[in-house]
Amino acid sequence: MGVATSKSSDLSPSLYITDIVRKAHQRANMIFRCFVSQNINLLVHPFNTYVCPLLEYNSVVWSPSLKRDVILIEQIQRRFTNRLRVYRDLPYVERLKRLNLETLETCRIKSDLVMCY
Repeated sequence: MGVATSKSSDLSPSLYITDIVRKAHQRANMIFRCFVSQNINLLVHPFNTYVCPLLEYNSVVWSPSLKRDVILIEQIQRRFTNRLRVYRDLPYVERLKRLNLETLETCRIKSDLVMCY
């Protein structure tokens, strides 16, 4: 038998990240399909409840080290906030400030610090 050459054998978290990003996009899209209202609080609360935990669960173990993985994960929140009509024209950082949200990278860093403490 030869050496396994599949991507899953390299122990990088990229495959896992790709999978959770796909699931998170599905959940974020479902929020917009399920809620007719454009009430910002009504949309952000389900995002924080159903999408963020998927992206933060056990992030200490799989925390991305590649820039492309960090961008993939952050893109979920970036797209979600961009779909909120009121904040569509604002830059991403300003949308986060107005929605009282943090970047997903900041959440992972805080989680790492809590784990170390």
